[in-house]
Amino acid sequence: MSQQYQVPGTPRVTSPSPTPSEASEASGSYFAPITRSAAKRATSSSAITEEQDTDSDVEKRARTRSRSPNSALKQRRPSGPKAVSSRSGIPKRSTSRSNKQMAGETVPNGNSNGYLSPAAAASYYWREFSRSPSPLGLIPIHRHWRSFVHRHEIPRKALHLSIGFFTLNLYTRGIQPAAIHPWLLGALIPIASVDLLRHRIPSFNRFYVRVLGAMMRESEVNDKYNGVIWYLLGAWVALRFFPKDVGAMSVLLLSWCDTAASTFGRLYGRYTPRLRRGKSLAGSVAASIVGVAAAGLFYGVMVPRYWGFEDEFMFKGTLSLPEAAKQGLGLSSQGQGVIGGWLALGVISLWSGLVASASEVVDLFGWDDNLTIPVLSGLGLAGFLKVFG
Repeated sequence: MSQQYQVPGTPRVTSPSPTPSEASEASGSYFAPITRSAAKRATSSSAITEEQDTDSDVEKRARTRSRSPNSALKQRRPSGPKAVSSRSGIPKRSTSRSNKQMAGETVPNGNSNGYLSPAAAASYYWREFSRSPSPLGLIPIHRHWRSFVHRHEIPRKALHLSIGFFTLNLYTRGIQPAAIHPWLLGALIPIASVDLLRHRIPSFNRFYVRVLGAMMRESEVNDKYNGVIWYLLGAWVALRFFPKDVGAMSVLLLSWCDTAASTFGRLYGRYTPRLRRGKSLAGSVAASIVGVAAAGLFYGVMVPRYWGFEDEFMFKGTLSLPEAAKQGLGLSSQGQGVIGGWLALGVISLWSGLVASASEVVDLFGWDDNLTIPVLSGLGLAGFLKVFG
């Protein structure tokens, strides 16, 4: 028992090391030995307190750099008169000016007079303040809209949409397709010739892209021909070889449905199944909806309001079953198996939307969709109305 509960021995206590001031005051007294680490800490603390008042250039350079992302970007950004922008090839201005030169204009005696100099106002300082594409870089919203315009091809889509409204304007004025398609062919020949020439001459291609680059895609710069060529060719085929109403509807589906499919496919295509390369279910649904609306607008509003269902039209306001289908169903009366009015308009509109969606998805020998959409849409509408018209 006595061995199990023995009282522990008294621990050995070492007195703390004296500070340098205590060591100097008690020179004749005895103190425990001072370790090398304690002596180093004492000397380093005294050195720091003495150097806090000094702030030389050498010490500033020796300090640790900031870990802020903005500071890191500024450190990595090239400076000096030889720094060149990677995008435009334009040499950048030097950003190594002092704050004194940026803040005020230097007078002959070398001092600043407190006024902002023109050179400082036009310097690269504003680009450091904001990276937006505005002239002085002070409007960040410009950067967002420039990216939006580039990502959604706003100039190209605006031209795409305008052709549909231009087609409706020509229809309201009573201009026939026979008077339109020669002009399309006349525009197609020189545009195709110029596009063929720019692919042969690189210097001319650079000038062409600089002037008309807003209407082009990146793939059309060196690899493909301009989409305007296929657009004109598709519109010319639709108006030259199809009846009047079918040709007009083919151009409307090309103008509006293709734009809707591209816009909604870019926005929501990542959330829907992919039908083929570059085509998504979101874009096809958008093309179908716009196709239904386009047919309803043309056949339900424009045609009754202006010229009515002309003799050149394949759709005259009614749809009928074929004679073989009537006989098979036992419909002997002449009025049976025929629909008209809003019901016929709804059927032709739904079929137009389906045709527009299908022609937008189908890949026909790798041809451009600006050519395949009007051709396939015209064939689909003409075939449907040939059977049920």
